[in-house]
Amino acid sequence: MWERFSYYGMRALLIFYLTQHWLFSDEKASVIYGAYTALVYIAPVLGGYLADKYLGQRKAVAFGAVLLTIGHFLMAFEGEAGTGYAANPMIDVFWAALAFIIVGSGFLKANISVIVGQLYPRTDVRRDGAYTIFYMGINVGAAVGTIIAGYLGQTYGWAYGFGAAGIGMLLGLVVFIVFKPLLLGKGESTVPEKLAAPYMGIKFEWFLYLVGFAAVAVTWWLVQNQAVVGSILGIFGAILVAYVIWQAIKIGGHDRDRIFAAMFLIIGSILFWALFEQAGSSLNLFTDRYVDRQGVSASIFQSINPIYIILLAPLFAALWTFLGRKGLEPSTPAKFGLAMIQLGAGFLVLVFGASAVGMENMTPVIFIFLIYLLHTTGELCLSPVGLSAMNRLAPAHMASLIMGTWFFASATGNFVAGLIAAATGSEAASGEGASKEVVLGVYSQIGWIAVGVGVGVIVISPLIKKLMHLDTLRDDNVGDDLLGQAEGPGEPQGAGIHPETR
Repeated sequence: MWERFSYYGMRALLIFYLTQHWLFSDEKASVIYGAYTALVYIAPVLGGYLADKYLGQRKAVAFGAVLLTIGHFLMAFEGEAGTGYAANPMIDVFWAALAFIIVGSGFLKANISVIVGQLYPRTDVRRDGAYTIFYMGINVGAAVGTIIAGYLGQTYGWAYGFGAAGIGMLLGLVVFIVFKPLLLGKGESTVPEKLAAPYMGIKFEWFLYLVGFAAVAVTWWLVQNQAVVGSILGIFGAILVAYVIWQAIKIGGHDRDRIFAAMFLIIGSILFWALFEQAGSSLNLFTDRYVDRQGVSASIFQSINPIYIILLAPLFAALWTFLGRKGLEPSTPAKFGLAMIQLGAGFLVLVFGASAVGMENMTPVIFIFLIYLLHTTGELCLSPVGLSAMNRLAPAHMASLIMGTWFFASATGNFVAGLIAAATGSEAASGEGASKEVVLGVYSQIGWIAVGVGVGVIVISPLIKKLMHLDTLRDDNVGDDLLGQAEGPGEPQGAGIHPETR
């Protein structure tokens, strides 16, 4: 909750900070925003790998929280406004802040989702509901952070908004450390002796933390060179997909098919996030310029999506559990198709609303509430369900890698979102009316594409469901069974053996 408080509080302000404080053009600001959000979703591949292999999820989350706290506090140092970003040395502090937030998110994001998965057996019918409640907690933070940081930033000054985000992250770190016992030992390193061993003159665990700081330095350069980020996404994405498929072929059997099903869902999510993530960039600017907001700061509208999730998530969690018990629950791929259709419908509703009142008039604010409503119901059909599917379909030894690949798809989607937003903010459009028409033209196009893709996914969903082999899914035997469990009437005492644990 606190991590999302800080992240979304900062995100609500970022596009305005880039265009109004550093005076970047809409097009350039959208590409920077896209590269930044993409890197936030690439970083979990590194964080997930180091957690799986060495650190364990809990230590990775704690380290990520430390980096995030540093990054969010650095955002509070803003420098002179409008002095020309090239000549202002404070721009380097801004890039450093983004780099700390990106790498910190990488250590925290994938691993905290995996910890939630470890608290529930793979065949537990409550998993989708559990992930939806987890997702709801995330969105409490997103809603409150957006309102508080957005209001402070646009009313009193950027430093106040970004500073509030930093305080939220610090509170998150405190909560995670203080309530560690509630994890019941989940998420610990599988090789504690390796972490304690010396390596290059220091403890290996500390060496891994130094790798994290080195990643911050590399990210500081990357976030300033957005074109390189696009190339890395293309090359690294191809390598990652090839590696996961190779691992799947090596494993064979039902696990192979499940990984293929997961890859289909992962690739499908790229288009969803490319369109959904217009919220923080082009839709934020559209709300600021062309919507009758009645005096409310544009950044505050970023809280509509998480507020809807808080209201609707319990209903969706109950609905999936109820339909599951009746044997009527749509399959995971079918839910993905429904998500795409709702996403597309959201854009088409906004285009209809803006056109109905005329291009020269401000768009009624009800249509912003409607686009967020449809996007939120779509998100609830895809994001928590996707998180749960990744954890369920991945073999135990590949859990964080598959989760990292899921977030990598989000990275690609976010980068593409930046390019789409740049197209809506094209400087070639002259005058406000023309610019509004450009935005709505792009929204109409992507709306129809999303609806078409959604229908296609629903049509082939039975085939993907077959690949998931849900009928043969079994809980992992992690070696902590009671002695004698397999004998007798299924109780350790039944075999006449004292029930000590292995």
